[in-house]
Amino acid sequence: MATNVTEETVFTYAPSSELLDAVNLRLLRELQANPRLPMAELGRRIGMSAPAVAERVRRLEEGGVIAGYRLDINPVALGLPIAVYIRVRPDPGQLPRVAELARGIPEVVECHRITGEDCFILKAHIPAMEQLDRLLDRLLLYGVTTTSILQSSPVPLRGLPLPLSS
Repeated sequence: MATNVTEETVFTYAPSSELLDAVNLRLLRELQANPRLPMAELGRRIGMSAPAVAERVRRLEEGGVIAGYRLDINPVALGLPIAVYIRVRPDPGQLPRVAELARGIPEVVECHRITGEDCFILKAHIPAMEQLDRLLDRLLLYGVTTTSILQSSPVPLRGLPLPLSS
């Protein structure tokens, strides 16, 4: 039996940018849903001219509210069907080497410095389980690893929640 789950606000917070007025929040909602919208269509949707919308988007980019645009490629299509998370606890003095190594491995798509017993968590995509050892062996030169294989994603990567109004 399917359950009807709705999103609910868990935290109370306020935007830290003066750029987030009601119109810009509407722009961000539209761009989150479809970052490839032409400025003319975006303008039609919020009731503004394309040049006015383009100027607002430019200000949001320059103000650091819009940090960038990205293309989401299916890793399976590239022959990388297995996703793994690897926690790394570097040996003494090896912390910078782990970050440098992670930057140099193209299959590592994320590397975060974290608190707790481990210092890093990495996400990587690999072609086959047999090749996981090759990745781990490189990291084990600099510390201890703990690996988890991604089984499913009940909450896949999604956009940040936007306030209802400013």
